[in-house]
Amino acid sequence: MEGFEKLPAYLSAQWSIPIPELNIKAFKGGFSNLTYLIESETFSYVLRRPPLGNKISKAHDMVREYKILIALEKAGYDKIPKAILCCEDESILGAPFFLMEKVEGLIIRNKIPEGLNSDFFSALSTSSIDVLLELHALELDESGLRNLGKPEGYVARQVAGWSERYLKSQTDELTELKDAFDWLAKNQPISSSVAFIHNDFKFDNLVIREDASVSAVLDWEMATVGDPLMDLGTTLAYWAEEGDPDILKMFNLSYVKGNFSRAQLIQYYASKSNLDLSNILFYYVFGLCKVAVIAQQIYKRYRLGFSTDERFSVLNQVVEAAGIKAMESIKSNKI
Repeated sequence: MEGFEKLPAYLSAQWSIPIPELNIKAFKGGFSNLTYLIESETFSYVLRRPPLGNKISKAHDMVREYKILIALEKAGYDKIPKAILCCEDESILGAPFFLMEKVEGLIIRNKIPEGLNSDFFSALSTSSIDVLLELHALELDESGLRNLGKPEGYVARQVAGWSERYLKSQTDELTELKDAFDWLAKNQPISSSVAFIHNDFKFDNLVIREDASVSAVLDWEMATVGDPLMDLGTTLAYWAEEGDPDILKMFNLSYVKGNFSRAQLIQYYASKSNLDLSNILFYYVFGLCKVAVIAQQIYKRYRLGFSTDERFSVLNQVVEAAGIKAMESIKSNKI
């Protein structure tokens, strides 16, 4: 595959093995960092690298994601692919990258896999939120996980940071999204909890077994230590329901019959957690704004010609719909 010509010799030098003949296949479906299956006669790994084109955010920091996987493994968290190797030398692929083990299982994207029924999705709703709760309950200090983030002032920093990212990547004038960010700035919670958080937790970042249990969580590039309800808010923003605009259903099959509604998800999380969810509207609105900005950043990259993926051409509609949904939720006080 073009662009990977130097990889066989690099792996040969790193592992003291003969130069392997590699079969490289790109995984389809993601919207951000690029993922490939790297196979030879003796190994099969997954390679992660940043998207092609201009660097937009720290979310594309492969070295950091590798270190997060190493830290989670040391903390005893087992729902991750094992990190294998990290390369910071950009001369090999044109950007830092890392290798991790390939975890076998089902990854659900935007089409319902054949044979899955409402019972499967009912079980998946429960098992996935159980995994999120487990992650939020990880011990931070003895494990060293606390060193991966700065929890003090996390909420205010996130609101300001995502607002700034939107302004830097803006291509259209969208009043609702700006109004939602203004509301967030004025309605931040007085206090918040601290946990290790994934920050992009949705179905297509999970490897799922046949019984709908979760084998592994993927895509840890945005993980940090901060308010777990910010994590829950992002999950809720991705958790589309049947009555939501079609454009907001492209990221998660949560609208399929059998899944939790957002209200049921909140109720289930609250039943398993001692956190105060009385201000969950704030976190949901934040999640919608964050999803909008992620879509906007990718859309701008498409507009500038750094990507020719036609899926990205409609992401400006996601930005608009998420902003409208955020303001509707604020005005109705409903999620």
